[in-house]
Amino acid sequence: MIGSISFMEFAWLIPFVPLLAFVIVGFFGTKFKGGGGLFAVSCALFAFAMSGLVAYEFFTGSGVPYSPDPIQWLAIGEYTLNFGIYIDGLTCVMLLFSSSISLLIFIYSIGYMSGEGKGKRRYYAEISLFLGGMLGLILSSNYLEMFIFWEIMGVCSYLLIGFWSFKHPDGDEASAAAASAAKKAFLVTRLGDVCFMAGLFVLLWSFKSLDFGVLFDPAEIAGVDGGMILLGILLLFGGVIGKSAQFPLQDWLPDAMAGPTTVSALIHAATMVKAGVYLVARSYPLFVQNADAMLLIAVIGGVTAFIAATMALNNMNIKRVLAYSTISQLGYMIMALGVGGYIIATEMAHGDVSSDGYTAGVFHMMNHAFFKALLFMGAGSVIHAVGTEDMRRMGGLSRKMKITSFTMLIGCLSIAGFPLFSGFWSKDLILEAVMEPSSHSIIFVLLFVLALITAFMTAFYMFRLWFMTFKGRTGDASAHCHGESPKSMTVPLVILSLFAAFSGFFIFLGLNDVITFSVIGGEFFVGGHGHSAAYIMDHIMTNVWTYVSIAISLAGIVLAYMMYARRSIDPAMFNADGKSRIYRFLTARYYFPQLYDQISLKLGYSVAKGVEYVDENLIDGTVNGLSNSVIGTSGSMRKLHSGYVRDYASFMVIGVITIFVVLYILVTSGGV
Repeated sequence: MIGSISFMEFAWLIPFVPLLAFVIVGFFGTKFKGGGGLFAVSCALFAFAMSGLVAYEFFTGSGVPYSPDPIQWLAIGEYTLNFGIYIDGLTCVMLLFSSSISLLIFIYSIGYMSGEGKGKRRYYAEISLFLGGMLGLILSSNYLEMFIFWEIMGVCSYLLIGFWSFKHPDGDEASAAAASAAKKAFLVTRLGDVCFMAGLFVLLWSFKSLDFGVLFDPAEIAGVDGGMILLGILLLFGGVIGKSAQFPLQDWLPDAMAGPTTVSALIHAATMVKAGVYLVARSYPLFVQNADAMLLIAVIGGVTAFIAATMALNNMNIKRVLAYSTISQLGYMIMALGVGGYIIATEMAHGDVSSDGYTAGVFHMMNHAFFKALLFMGAGSVIHAVGTEDMRRMGGLSRKMKITSFTMLIGCLSIAGFPLFSGFWSKDLILEAVMEPSSHSIIFVLLFVLALITAFMTAFYMFRLWFMTFKGRTGDASAHCHGESPKSMTVPLVILSLFAAFSGFFIFLGLNDVITFSVIGGEFFVGGHGHSAAYIMDHIMTNVWTYVSIAISLAGIVLAYMMYARRSIDPAMFNADGKSRIYRFLTARYYFPQLYDQISLKLGYSVAKGVEYVDENLIDGTVNGLSNSVIGTSGSMRKLHSGYVRDYASFMVIGVITIFVVLYILVTSGGV
């Protein structure tokens, strides 16, 4: 706040300015130098600066959620739908990392998309809309508003994944693949969106409102049937499964790599898939009403983390490996939130309780945003230099691309959970949270084991990627490398590498107190009741499982080194000359693509035929029958209009006679 000016009052400008950039660049981008790239960057910079001011004002203020009187959009009887903003600690954290990473991606795009030509205008307009959609979703004060921005991002993902469907640099086959990937992403995520929308109907019916202030009020929750709340949160989580690529709808995200790498970085780090995790965290007051639902969420997250990690083990495409790692890390976040919610749901009746799982999930979401943006943009730098995504054609690039090599190494260390790097702190908090309720059920022990195995695989496949790309023999593509990428690409990499290395220490600077969910005296609180920094440090460093996870991560790194750098272990032994069933099973992605195709063919085709029958025979038949009867009647009536005066005179005489006859009958019969 400066003087009497409150920045939170103008928080609506944060999504509005990027949305305005979409309109201006979309219509007038050709009049800007570079297709409107610098203008889009300036609008992203404004969104980041405004987010910083809003966050600063909130953190230095009372800490009470800020939600001014909303604008009434629609009122039908007792149901009211509004538009407004809702700012708390979670909102501020999301705003800061989404806007900052998006700004760096926008700057990076200036160099990465320099050779795109006329497509620049469309690209910068669409990524501006993408950013506006994510920031609007974060600031939303109710579920309907969130759903609208949720759908905006869905449209943007379709447009940007298929950005090269018109003219791909690698030819017509790649263009067709981009178009197919865009359609797949759009259709699969729509399944989740339908669930989300159905959940909104359930919640609106139950609470008569979709405003967070109403739905998160303990008194309002107490007055609603628990079965309806359970149905509502399960449907909401269906939306999360689609948007954040959780099992069994995880297969669309690897194919989404068909778009520009900058788009991949936006989807995986700053927008889109983070929206699902944010929805769970935002909806915690509702989700913790049912322990079984939170257990289901934790299991889906753990299974997703494990399955996605296995599919990254033998993939040779640098962007797809990162895509699988994103799905796996999202599973980690969902698992942590599910476990934390389970603890609250089971302990809430016994008094005050807080959730380390909530803190760990949100904290890992923030850290992941930094190191995953770094890794994707580093991969984009490599692809920009060598012209391929196939790691088998790379190798030895550290000598020619020192900045890209070093910054990606930091990203790999962070995601692998190497001690003191950002991923280490949040990963260990997740493992600790998963182990906490182990006395409740063996399911949590199994989830903990899956999490440890996933940590090993993550360290292995990420350093497999790094060693195959930057070390060893020079591949045929690396031999033609033109050198390091331009500064517009390397400077964002350096900035992101600093966050990937040190953002974990934010937990000791008060972040833990901001992203803690607590139930005190029956009231829900987001922030303000977290553990102290000393407690967290002591808890992590004295936990035996911390050292077990470190050992497991180091084992994964060493194995990758022995196989892909030193070559003392032949990777081919695990493939058995292409005959290994496990190898082929992982390469086929658990046959999920074929499963989707069969479901679409048999179930989708059958439903489509049924709809076609109803449309043609019932709807069209009714409409056509009515129209034919009208046409037939009018055709018969038309014959009465001959155009001859004698015919009309005859009709008049007949009519008069008929009237007199009818009147005579009525009079003589006593009817008149």
